[in-house]
Amino acid sequence: MSKQKITIRAHVSANIDAVWRAWNTPEDIRHWNSASDDWYCPQAENDLRPEGTFKYRMAARDGSAAFDFEGIYDRVQPMSEIAYTLGDGRQVVNTFTAVPTGVEVVTVFEAEGENTLAMQQEGWQSILNHFKQYVEGN
Repeated sequence: MSKQKITIRAHVSANIDAVWRAWNTPEDIRHWNSASDDWYCPQAENDLRPEGTFKYRMAARDGSAAFDFEGIYDRVQPMSEIAYTLGDGRQVVNTFTAVPTGVEVVTVFEAEGENTLAMQQEGWQSILNHFKQYVEGN
């Protein structure tokens, strides 16, 4: 049985170099990688290459909860596509398309079975919106 796929997207008003760098540099990731202001990303590790790994520590600001978001890269096409497998086996594909007014970022991910599809889409979209705001603000 195949897992349901969810798509999120954002138009980032910046050049592809800035978008790619902010998406993949641990110091940048720590600044934008959260779904809400009461969460943050205190640690980020990223070995951006096929079979490389990433690990982002996600934590509630009040210390009540934390978890690691991690996976293994399947494909990395610089300035174009990043595909990875999460620790629970779900697949994610991020595409970056340069357009005259910036970069279109699209993420397609397989849903998990614990939260509603709407909640998952909203959470991932919120993180992508934080990414957009971070890049456009720098």
